Amino acid sequence: MSENCFHCGQIIENERISFEEKLFCCNGCKSVYEILNIHNLGNFYEFNKRSGIRPDSENNSQFDYLDTPEIFDKVTDFSEGKTTLVTFKIPVIHCSSCIWLLESLHTLNPNINYSQVNFTRKNVQISFNQENLKLSDLAKFLTDLGYKPVVNLETAEKKEEFFDKTLIVKIAIAGFAFGNGMFFSYPEYAEEILGTTDYWMDTYKPLFRFIMFLLATPVVFYSALDYFKSAWYGLKNRIVNIDVPIVLGILMLYGRSIYEVLTDYGAGYFDTLCGLVFFMLLGKLFQKRTYNALSYDRDYKSFYPIAVTKVDFGGKQENILLSDVKVGDRIMVRNQEIIPVDAILIKGEGNIDNSFITGESASLPKQAGDRIFAGGKQVGSALELEVIKTVNQSYLTQLWNKEAFKKFETGLDTLTNEISKYFTFIILGITLVAGIYWAQFDFEKMFQVVAAILIIACPCALALSAPFTFGHVMRILGRNKFYVKDTLTIEKISKIDSFVFDKTGTITHHKKSNVHFSGNEMTDFDIKNIKSLLKNSNHPLSKALYDFLPTEDEHFPIAHFRETAGKGYEAEVRGHLYKIGSATLAGEKPTNHETAVYISKGETFLGKFIFKNEYRENLNSLFRSLYEYKIHILSGDNSSEEAQLKKIIPEVAGMAFNQSPEDKLNYIKKLQDEGAKVAMFGDGLNDAGALKQSNVGIAVADDTNSFTPSSDVIMSGDKLIDFGKYMSFSKDAMTIVKMTFALSFLYNIIGLAFAVTGHMSPLFAAILMPISSISVVAFTSVATWWRSIKYFKIST
Repeated sequence: MSENCFHCGQIIENERISFEEKLFCCNGCKSVYEILNIHNLGNFYEFNKRSGIRPDSENNSQFDYLDTPEIFDKVTDFSEGKTTLVTFKIPVIHCSSCIWLLESLHTLNPNINYSQVNFTRKNVQISFNQENLKLSDLAKFLTDLGYKPVVNLETAEKKEEFFDKTLIVKIAIAGFAFGNGMFFSYPEYAEEILGTTDYWMDTYKPLFRFIMFLLATPVVFYSALDYFKSAWYGLKNRIVNIDVPIVLGILMLYGRSIYEVLTDYGAGYFDTLCGLVFFMLLGKLFQKRTYNALSYDRDYKSFYPIAVTKVDFGGKQENILLSDVKVGDRIMVRNQEIIPVDAILIKGEGNIDNSFITGESASLPKQAGDRIFAGGKQVGSALELEVIKTVNQSYLTQLWNKEAFKKFETGLDTLTNEISKYFTFIILGITLVAGIYWAQFDFEKMFQVVAAILIIACPCALALSAPFTFGHVMRILGRNKFYVKDTLTIEKISKIDSFVFDKTGTITHHKKSNVHFSGNEMTDFDIKNIKSLLKNSNHPLSKALYDFLPTEDEHFPIAHFRETAGKGYEAEVRGHLYKIGSATLAGEKPTNHETAVYISKGETFLGKFIFKNEYRENLNSLFRSLYEYKIHILSGDNSSEEAQLKKIIPEVAGMAFNQSPEDKLNYIKKLQDEGAKVAMFGDGLNDAGALKQSNVGIAVADDTNSFTPSSDVIMSGDKLIDFGKYMSFSKDAMTIVKMTFALSFLYNIIGLAFAVTGHMSPLFAAILMPISSISVVAFTSVATWWRSIKYFKIST
């Protein structure tokens, strides 16, 4: 039975630390627990059990550059005297315990004055004493607690996040006018429906009508302004969208009401008009309720550091802004740091992890004189690089400037707008025929018939059905770790017929490998010696092998350690010489298309540990659920696992290996040129162009708060096998929308039959219209909830 860390809740795999009858997965979690208890903050665990974050122990010196004056000024919000104010982006904030702890920082450190969390934006503003606490130390302090701040080009730009309150204001105005309009309409309804009259009410009736006109006017020309703009935008593009008949209905209600008031024919329908706009705006607000905490449109600025360490020819180091780096400068890149510019390796042994850029899962050895592209991560000792291209000219930035990243979707091709094109012309045709007919027999009644037709036919229920349905669907999908950018994406998902999966990090685990040994069985003596030697290497394969071998508390001293760039290393352990690395270092012939660590002892070859991608669990069931669709696999790796992939996906439509980012983008474009509607699954910057080019880009992330490329959907990696459910639910959502359309049309057909024959007054039409809208909203809410039960066990 698996054990979980008391602090962070993660499964304990390698280390198992017991302290005060509690289990921890690492010393970092244990240390945070001790810090909280020393400062009487043990209540942290009472809010949400196992809600802590595992501290990041790697490269804790990476924040030293924050103390450089130029960088300090760019990062901080305010600094004067002893007091400095800084806002850090902390993506791992996820619950009430996080908020409570981060707002209690002053209890943990007396040099912190106060801290305030903005949960929606995932940031914390901290006021601290800069004379006693450096900015870099503050960042390290947060990292030690498990809340590592993200400092990059994007966060340093400090763009003011604009919250558009105009929709809220429009709803408030429409709601105020609707409520008060109903109040001032009471004398009219009492007289019309109940037949009661009152001298005082009858005397002030003109005043009440004028007040209702004043209330309705800002609703029409301000609250409903977006509908007028959308209708005009559609007509400019020669498309009759759903807002065209809505605008006609609004204008007819408003114009007819003014006519009735001026001629003393009646009270008009100002209250109904305000109510309709109010409910439609509520639908729009519900539609906008998306997961703002997730970022769907990210670029290279989210990935690059704000500063680099510049090295002069005398060896002196200084931290400078990345924007100040020039061609010919020499910079230092340490272990686990991102290489921000295209450069030439001058000093050091490069071991570049390009998985986020090229998709190649294996690290590449680099020697002095080799070119290194921006976006790679150095794994190992520090490197000295000479810049050959600035950040704006680098390979990664050029990739981001591809045409695919400039796509703009108008949203004019939705199902609602497709139907509205015919709906509008049919209604106008019926109105024209009915108007001509009644003009010949009863000219005065013609105006009532035309008004009743346009009022009853106003497609408000039609306009509400899609946003309310998709709003519910977005909420349910989000609760199940499938975060959709907007409602248009749900409609696009339902039309997909082809899926393209990136291999590395998408259908495989990003940081896991399947390791097996090929060779003669090794003794415990050799295993302990090899593990002692592996402990001294920063190479990712060495680290993975160290974790794979049986846990040993005993480590032995090594002697005569020597590393050969690009090949491996050797050393003596307890009097025996071991070589660990490539096949040539161990004196063996390498095997093509294989990632392996070879080990020899003296002149004897002991064997090799072969690393293969570890595929996500239950992939067979995923692809079985997608049997109706065409499946394609793309990879930056070689074709060594092609046979295994064909076993997992027997009916695969296409595979392509050694794919560069441009190759992936072009592959998607070729499918689209053949008429396919393509959804692309990817996880890294190498997939960014393909994700943007595809009809629906789905970023797969094991941590949805971490960096993911620009996409339409962000989904949790552990939910990938459930994608068939998300797909089916999206299609069901479209079915529900079509059913609500049918219900709306049924109302219109019945209402039109009475209106055209002159048996419905404009007043009754105005009463029936909001009733139909409310019933449609109720239907779509119940239907969406009912369909969600079929796919998701979680309470929705």
